[in-house]
Amino acid sequence: MSTAWVIAKREFGAYFKSPIAYIVLGALVVWTGVLYFWGTFFISGQTSMEAFFSGFPLWLIFVCPAIAMRLLAEERGTGTIEMLLTMPVRDSEVVLGKYLAAVGVLAVGLGFTVPFAFTVSRLGSLDWGPVISGYLGCLLIGGTYLAVGLFGSAVTKNQIVAYVIGLALCALLFLMSVVYQFFGPVAGPILQFASPPFHFSKMARGVIELRNVVYYVSIIGVLLVLTTQTLESRKWR
Repeated sequence: MSTAWVIAKREFGAYFKSPIAYIVLGALVVWTGVLYFWGTFFISGQTSMEAFFSGFPLWLIFVCPAIAMRLLAEERGTGTIEMLLTMPVRDSEVVLGKYLAAVGVLAVGLGFTVPFAFTVSRLGSLDWGPVISGYLGCLLIGGTYLAVGLFGSAVTKNQIVAYVIGLALCALLFLMSVVYQFFGPVAGPILQFASPPFHFSKMARGVIELRNVVYYVSIIGVLLVLTTQTLESRKWR
């Protein structure tokens, strides 16, 4: 775990040495703030952040693959991944370290939106319970999308291709929460439960259930294992 933490710190610092993090996170903060305050807050007249969080399952589809696309694809493209994997470090530690760095970057971006909540609280009585659960939900659904993006970054050397793969897979997970109603009474509920937005919607309303947290942790764990297996398969080529 200490090795993964070292890798995470290195990758986290590398993000802010390039303009990618500033552009992606800046766009997230500005876009969500503008849409919330100009689009719903003053119209609804309610001191609630539920409308603010409701858009994150869609916005993060574009943001998270952009954060994750360079993590492994860049090292594969430059050839440094071979040097990294020949060092006394397990593939799982490399994957976990890079994933933690990406989650840290996302957390920074979400942190920049916290002043929105304080602004709303100054305008009325804000229930902080749903705000806290909403941010937890953002981290969990964002962490799921980051794991998808990391997997996409592991299967290609091209960062743009990695972004497209991550975006497509995240969009597929999102669409499951939209099209489930067309799959009948048996397959429909299964698709709905398997979609990340379904579990996020409850957390955005202030409801934290253990099954929702277990769902996200399980999906993230499976994706990180798949990413690790993808890296390990390179040793046999």
